[in-house]
Amino acid sequence: MDPNVDAFLERAPRWRSEMEQLRAIALDCGLDELLRWGKPCYAYRGSNVAIIQPFKRHCAFMFFKGALLTDPDKLLERPGKNSHAARRLMIENMADLAAAEGPLRAFIAEAIACEKAGKTVAPKNRSEEIPDELSEAFEEVPGAEAAFKALTPGRQRAYILHFSGAKQAKTRRSRIEKLLPKILDGKGLRD
Repeated sequence: MDPNVDAFLERAPRWRSEMEQLRAIALDCGLDELLRWGKPCYAYRGSNVAIIQPFKRHCAFMFFKGALLTDPDKLLERPGKNSHAARRLMIENMADLAAAEGPLRAFIAEAIACEKAGKTVAPKNRSEEIPDELSEAFEEVPGAEAAFKALTPGRQRAYILHFSGAKQAKTRRSRIEKLLPKILDGKGLRD
């Protein structure tokens, strides 16, 4: 048990009982505990397996490689439409948690088996289309294209999704202009 997680749980304004029970289950299943990204994270032999996520209306136990898990009852869901590997179990109250404890333990055991076997989630073969405005910026600003290509694929994708999310060309240009210095510095959108 990590004392940083103790402190996190003591400060939790909601979902404390549910998160304490999720913690107990994770530890009982043999996972190591640490506070990572400001939340209780559970690992097996140094590899992240799951994280507890408190939200306003629920809390979740999210598996980083959840796409590898067998889920015949469809208890796990994608955290977002662009999520590829992660899957999470949503908990709204202690009754939900009590009903999901058996499957949760099975998911954890399967996640540990995946880590032991060295399984990974195959990357999605997708390439996001670079917006015309970003291509224009590459032509106008020396080194911009090289700096962008030097970013990790995930960082490139985050920028492309952010820029493409604007409906108007004017807004796309404004976003690119604002964030181009970060790209030139080799930083991601959220860095």
